[in-house]
Amino acid sequence: MNWKNTIVTASVTAALLMGSLTTAALTGQVSAAAADQSKVEVIWGVNLRTSPTSSGKVIRMVSKGETLTVLEQSGSDWYKIKDASNRTGYISSSSKYTQAISGGSTTGNTGTTSGSSGSGSSQGSTSQGSVAVEKVIAAGMKYMGTPYKYASDRDSTATFDCSSFVRRAFIDGLGITLPADSRQQGDYVKKKGTVTTNWKNLKRGDLMYFMSYKGTSASAYSGVNKSRATITHTGIYLGNGKILHTYSNAGGGVTVSDIAGKHWESRFLFGGSAL
Repeated sequence: MNWKNTIVTASVTAALLMGSLTTAALTGQVSAAAADQSKVEVIWGVNLRTSPTSSGKVIRMVSKGETLTVLEQSGSDWYKIKDASNRTGYISSSSKYTQAISGGSTTGNTGTTSGSSGSGSSQGSTSQGSVAVEKVIAAGMKYMGTPYKYASDRDSTATFDCSSFVRRAFIDGLGITLPADSRQQGDYVKKKGTVTTNWKNLKRGDLMYFMSYKGTSASAYSGVNKSRATITHTGIYLGNGKILHTYSNAGGGVTVSDIAGKHWESRFLFGGSAL
């Protein structure tokens, strides 16, 4: 018997009978008790932060397949966790990122497993390909906030332009050296296999290629023959409508951006896997 959960349940029942506990408070206490010291598996790369807020400093990217110990639930949206290296921090408690390991008691994380596809559908057990993808993404995420510099030195990690950043993520993550610029990288991806011109068909870890910026309105790109347009930008698709890339210092250097409804959607040419 889990004596801690039994005590919490009894205490909550008594408080409800006395009218001294609200439904919201009940939900929080039960969730906290259920999450305490349980194990979860990461099913979608998630940021480990120093505090339970999206503005908290990123400690590292926790990769798909890692097992974490949930120490406690912090509010309704965060878990305080401990990783295999005994490092503690906070991750989102959304079911998109973690699932309870068999025998664990974590609530809210037993939903559909998010795999590598753009739609987040179940992909079953981690494949060799998805492990490689997560290594590339984790390597790229560690450079979050690194300043942008056009035509940046390919051997430097002090600054990046779009293609040098993608290239560095593959070097650090897998030891693979992609071509030096975005156009050559696009040709490389095309030669590797099938590409798509619909970004919604991309898989997590696919590389994305874009034409020149012509404005924020979709109408600015109407009539453009994208099959003949020149590649001017690239980035790594994260799934869930987001791209990991760098394009300006005003944009924050290496950053994560939304695609849908933005000029990135209108500028998209094609994408595919470099693996």
